[in-house]
Amino acid sequence: MTSSTPSEMINLRLILVSGKTKEFLFSPNASAADIAKHVYDNWPMDWEEEQVSSPNILRLIYQGRFLHGNVTLGALKLPLGKSTVMHLVARETLPEPNSQGQRNREKTGESNCCVILSLILPELGEERQNVPLPSSLFSLNEGTRN
Repeated sequence: MTSSTPSEMINLRLILVSGKTKEFLFSPNASAADIAKHVYDNWPMDWEEEQVSSPNILRLIYQGRFLHGNVTLGALKLPLGKSTVMHLVARETLPEPNSQGQRNREKTGESNCCVILSLILPELGEERQNVPLPSSLFSLNEGTRN
């Protein structure tokens, strides 16, 4: 790409898992699906080893998150006339939004609630460590305490 990006466009520098990069110009109205299709249709010759069978499996990653097909560059508030870096990967499906956090909570048995165990009992002084806590402070998930 040239060193200057048109002021109404966004220069996307796409990085493959292999580390190879290529720059493409897009309108802020371009969606992740539009970008995947354009890249697939204009697959760089030096990316030949990474060629995929369909644009439908190309996924963009921006700031550590997969972009769903309908998300536009404008919705991401990317600066016009500047370059932005994204990763391009081949993946059949995307995780559901927030599903990773839910999966982690299920693995560890954590719940969404937060319990503050800092009790102010100045009259007990050092003995406050041995004060029994009310059972209402604990989760009812399989009888485990959080």
